Amino acid sequence: MISQSDNVLKLNSINRRMFILTAAKVIILGGIVSRLFFLQVKENKKYLTLSDKNRIREWKLPPVRGNFEDYFGNTIAGNFEAYQLHLIPEEVENFRYTINRIKNILRLSEKQFQRVLKKKKEIKSWETLIVANNLTWENFSKINNNLYDLNGVKPVISISRNYPFKEYYTHILGYVSQANEQDILSNENIKEKFVQGLKVGKIGLEKTFENDLIGSNSIERYEVNAYGRRISQLAFQKGDQGKTIKLTVDTELQKLSNELLAEKAGSICVMDIFTGHVVAMHSSPSFDPNQFVFGISSDDWQLIRNNPMKPLINKSLTGNYSPGSTIKPIVALSALENKIVNTKFKVHCKGHKNPLELYGQKYHCWKKEGHGFVDLREAMKQSCDTYFYEIARKLGVDKLSETAKKFGLGEKVFGNLFKNEKNGLVPNTIWKKNALGRNWLLGETIITGIGQGYIQTTPIQLCLMTAQIANGGHKIYPKLILDKNNNEEDKFMPLVNQNRNINIVKEAMFSSTNEIRGTSYRSRIDDPKYQFAGKTGTAQVKRITKKDRELDLETSEIPYEERDHALYIAFGPYKSPRYAVSILVEHGGSGSSVAAPLAKKLFKKIVDRHEIRKNFETNKYLNI
Repeated sequence: MISQSDNVLKLNSINRRMFILTAAKVIILGGIVSRLFFLQVKENKKYLTLSDKNRIREWKLPPVRGNFEDYFGNTIAGNFEAYQLHLIPEEVENFRYTINRIKNILRLSEKQFQRVLKKKKEIKSWETLIVANNLTWENFSKINNNLYDLNGVKPVISISRNYPFKEYYTHILGYVSQANEQDILSNENIKEKFVQGLKVGKIGLEKTFENDLIGSNSIERYEVNAYGRRISQLAFQKGDQGKTIKLTVDTELQKLSNELLAEKAGSICVMDIFTGHVVAMHSSPSFDPNQFVFGISSDDWQLIRNNPMKPLINKSLTGNYSPGSTIKPIVALSALENKIVNTKFKVHCKGHKNPLELYGQKYHCWKKEGHGFVDLREAMKQSCDTYFYEIARKLGVDKLSETAKKFGLGEKVFGNLFKNEKNGLVPNTIWKKNALGRNWLLGETIITGIGQGYIQTTPIQLCLMTAQIANGGHKIYPKLILDKNNNEEDKFMPLVNQNRNINIVKEAMFSSTNEIRGTSYRSRIDDPKYQFAGKTGTAQVKRITKKDRELDLETSEIPYEERDHALYIAFGPYKSPRYAVSILVEHGGSGSSVAAPLAKKLFKKIVDRHEIRKNFETNKYLNI
């Protein structure tokens, strides 16, 4: 029988348990209420933002690149609308199904399909995979019509680079292509604005002016559903296009230069002798930079890379060549300036039978029967090697080097504008001692006097040298980028002691082109409006042996890689000079028969375009 005290104990125990359970419930409920209050009131903004992030997506678009224009305002590097297909793997429910659907819709080849799969492995799951860079309108429409079945797929109208003049400007402008890891790491601006599909400059002015051209990103904000599909656009913030950069170059002259060098390896440079404006600078062969915008195919790349004429090399800036006889105006000027010779000084050229001989070494003139007695004018006209051997010997390499450097040889013409521009080489006694650890030899001075030996120049340096001879010996600073604040002709310090000396050289160059027996006489223009003065050059690429001299082969009979380079420098119109020209044809043979005839066609166009250029400048000022 249970006592009353036991019942009381049980009741107390039950009451205690009920109290504990009730207290626990109150505490838990209070905790839940306080937590809900904290989340919904105190942390309202934070979770509202997180909610919005799940509901609202932001896309950063590639910035619109700035344009390049020629002197007349023609767009030479611009942009066009490209239809692209983007996909973010983590937003796709079934990647394999989706990518196979895309393959069928676009009819991708197995090679193209495998390339997409490879790209997918190289990126993070949240990064944009560009399935197609440049869709046709038909395929772009097909994708849009099938979006209901393609979660995470984004048809995008993007802005991409376009080079309307194709190969004409490749070696000046360079090209753009997909930004890689090195581009991002080396440039903070690219890093900040990077999105998948961003194109950046790889070489040339596209790379030099990257920070000016790149522009700023546009931002799109969209509301999306639970599957990440866009429902509606909430906002669009348009970015700024990059700067427009205007060049001094004339597209019509670039076009003609390309035509004149068709199927040849070489360079044509044209420069205003007063302003320093480069109105043409073409390297041949060239290639279409549009091929690189969306990634060049392996086959196309191999065709360019393996071309024996080396289209990837900018011969105007990076080609180091012996100047040959085009150096003779500088040799003559240096001898006159240093009072080594005068116009009455003569040398007897006896040709192959009686060459100049020093220390057992024979130095031949190019003309087999010789030139007889020649003074400076006649030696320049007929390009007599013997005469220039003798005045180089009297002058010495150090004095010749000093004059050559004054006139632009041996250093970059454009400074830091092009990373691949070469300095060339103007040797002297100190250079050889420091570079090779040997003393200078007299024979080396003699061959330097005809532009052979150690001396190396670029075509643009020869153009600058000629321009400074043509303007009376005044220093100019070549320009490719048009400076809006300085359109007037600049006047610079003189490079010569006496104007008379440079006039003697200019007259000698005139005789070389416009008088009988002149080496470029067949390329003359009789009309004073177009008449020019020039100097031919034939630069050896290998030492001429006694056997070679005896064989006396025609250029066509010599293997291509062993043929001499053909060069020509000129300025005109002669009576009122305004432009200088340098022409190089690799392995072309004789400068008089290959390079000089190109100048005849070029100068007519140059002079005619000058009038158009002047009128354009006048009208521009009147419209301001």
